[in-house]
This record gives sequence, C-alpha cells and structure tokens, in this order.
Amino acid sequence: MKKYIFILALLSGVFARAQNKILTPHFSIDEYIVTLKMNFCQYGSIHDSMLCKPEEWQRIYRSPVVGMDNRFDIWQRDGDSLMGISIRSTTPRAISWTENFYTAMVPAKGTLTINDSVKFEYCFAEKKDAAVHIGWTYAVGAMERDMLEQIMLHYTQGRREFLIFGHSQGGALSYLCFAHFHYLQKQGKLPKDIRFKMYSSAGPKVGNIHFAYDFESYTPLTWAFNVINPEDWIPLMPFSVQTTEDMTATQPFVYIKEGLKTQKLIPRLAMSTAYKGLDRKTKKARKAIKKNLGKRVGKQVKNNRPQFVEPEFHHSHNYCRAGNHIMLEPFELYYKIYPQNSSDIFVHHMLEPYLMLAEAWKEEHGE
Repeated sequence: MKKYIFILALLSGVFARAQNKILTPHFSIDEYIVTLKMNFCQYGSIHDSMLCKPEEWQRIYRSPVVGMDNRFDIWQRDGDSLMGISIRSTTPRAISWTENFYTAMVPAKGTLTINDSVKFEYCFAEKKDAAVHIGWTYAVGAMERDMLEQIMLHYTQGRREFLIFGHSQGGALSYLCFAHFHYLQKQGKLPKDIRFKMYSSAGPKVGNIHFAYDFESYTPLTWAFNVINPEDWIPLMPFSVQTTEDMTATQPFVYIKEGLKTQKLIPRLAMSTAYKGLDRKTKKARKAIKKNLGKRVGKQVKNNRPQFVEPEFHHSHNYCRAGNHIMLEPFELYYKIYPQNSSDIFVHHMLEPYLMLAEAWKEEHGE
C-alpha cells in the first residue's frame, strides 16, 4: 500500500510541476538579458557567436524575409516548454527604413491589404479613437500568418508560454504583436491558455494616447515592458503633434467659442486670436507630417510593394508611450565607453550598450 501511495505522490508531483507556470507577472532582468542576446543572433556573422548566444536556448526556426525586410526567429529553452519569438529590428536596406518613416496613423482596428493574397484583419485596441503606426502595422500583417502557424505548432506539442521581444523596430513590432494576440484570444481565434509576455527593448512609440490607454487596461503593467536607455533617442520617436481633436469627448475646447462670447470685447478678441493661432498651428503641423510621412512615403512603399493598398489614415499623429517602462540608468564607466558627445547618433541605441546597462542593473538590483 505504501508503495502505491509513493507512486501516486510521485505522479502528482510530476503533474503539478507540469502545470506550473514558467512566466510570472513581473520584470525579470534575466529574461530581458536572454531576449537581448537572442536579438544579437539576428545579425549574422557580426554577433552570431557563442559569446552572444543565450545559454540553454536553441533557435529552432527562422522565418523567411517578408514585408519590408521583416523576419522573426523561434527559440526554445532546454528542459522546459518556454518559447521565444525574436523579431528583427531595422536592417541596412532602404525599405526597412521606409517602414519606420511611414508614420501616418491608421485606426487600431481594421483590415489592411498587404498584397493580393494577404488581407490582414487586425485589432490592436478596441477604443474608438485608438490609432497606430501604418508602417509597423504592415510589418505585423506580413508576418502574422507564419507567426501564428509557429505558435499553434508548438501549442499542439504542449507549449503554452511565449516571450515576445525585439529591439528598436523589433520592439515596436513586439508591442503590436502582443496587442494583436491579446485580442485574438479575446475573440476566441487563439487559445486563451497561451501566456504571452513582452520585452520591448529601445522600443519607439507605436500608437496614440487611446492606444496606450487600451494597452495598459489589460497588461496591467506586469506582462509587458519596454526597456530604455534614457540617453537613447529612438524611444522618443516618432514625432508627435497633439491637437484639440486628440482630446476626449468631454473637454473645454469644445465649448471655447461659447465661453468667449461671455467675455468683454478686447479680452474676447485677444483670447480668440491666441486660441485660433495655437489650434491652426498644431493642425497645420499634423497635416504636414501626414503629407510627408504618410502620402509621400506611401508612394515609396507602393513602388516597392505594388500590391499594397494604402488605407485611409486616421487624423491623429499624437504618438504616446504605452505600458511599463524600465530605465537602465547610465553610469560613469558607461559614459567613458559610450560618450554623450559622440558623432555616432546610434551610440546609445545599439545592443552592446543596452547589454552593458542591463548587466549593471542586475548587479545592483539582483534578479
């Protein structure tokens, strides 16, 4: 009898361990460093060395290049079922930079025609006025089918937990993939027992304030992180212009004309002139950005991807950061290696300075 009890206890323990979640809802510097090292491995002979490859992880799939020079890798950790989805950042090819500069916004929910055979039905947010970056929406749409096939392949093999990550442009795409997968699960199009956790590294802003509100309503600052070197200018991009049309429905500017009517003539004229000047200038700036980084860049996209159908743009260009941000503060030795006055505009942005700061953060704060 004791023998059977022992066997049942052993089996119960095995079953319990199988059910334990690997990913937990907090920032892990070790997880981030691992994802950073996987990002190193996206760049061929420059970084693809044993020094950079994360221990106990194996790359098991590399996607074909699609979209505007986009690609992702699938990684698996030895000894358990944790998976990693590593999304490549900007490459030296002009079309990859075109993707970044194509910053006009589209509604955060809709359909995008990637080419004659791919129509991307997406939902990055449900809030009415939420909007996102058109270039990065295109990239996610180009990768989505293959990425979902890989996720479901490993899901059928019992794997339920996935890290999503990327650096720079890859960080921006990580945001949109994480949001899209959340809503696919909510819609019943992706199994709800899959757990996703996001590490964006040096990620720029991907949407407006309403996208940010939506994203933060379900993450809630525990499953999605953007890790930033505050000396890095990329997380500050794209350019943002806020107008009265970016405000919520209940706001004072709706009633400003009526309110001014109650003022005396001279104050009324002065305040009316000041308001109209500010309102016109911000809307004019938004219009100029939309024209240059929307329609004009869109023509370059069409020249390279003639089957792409450009959608109607959203009026907003009010880019805001979203989610939980982890700051990797520089220190004296860092500045000796990566000086502030460097002529290299990417000196604080590349993978090496981020890895140096992350390892210093771990030494100071622990896991």
